[in-house]
Amino acid sequence: MDTFVKDPDAVLDYKVNWAAWLGIDTIINSSWSAPEGINVDSNEFDADETVVWVSGGTVGTSYVLTNHITTLGGRQDDRSIKIKIKQK
Repeated sequence: MDTFVKDPDAVLDYKVNWAAWLGIDTIINSSWSAPEGINVDSNEFDADETVVWVSGGTVGTSYVLTNHITTLGGRQDDRSIKIKIKQK
C-alpha cells in the first residue's frame, strides 16, 4: 500500500496505476471510498489509471482510501492508499 503525507489544507490528487495487473484489459468504472474525516472531492480514470482528488483530514491521523474498479473483461478489484495528515 502506498503511503502519502498531506497537509490538512491541501487539495491533492493521488494516482493508482493498474497497467501491470490489467494486461490487455481496460478500466470501465472506478469508485473511491474513504473514512469519515477526509474528503473525496472527485474521481477520474482512463484505460489503466485511476485518480482521486482529496481534501481535509485531521493532523496526526492516517486514512486508508480504497479504489474499486471494474474492467471491460468483467474483472473487479480493489487497491488502497494511506494518507497521513501532517501540518507542513
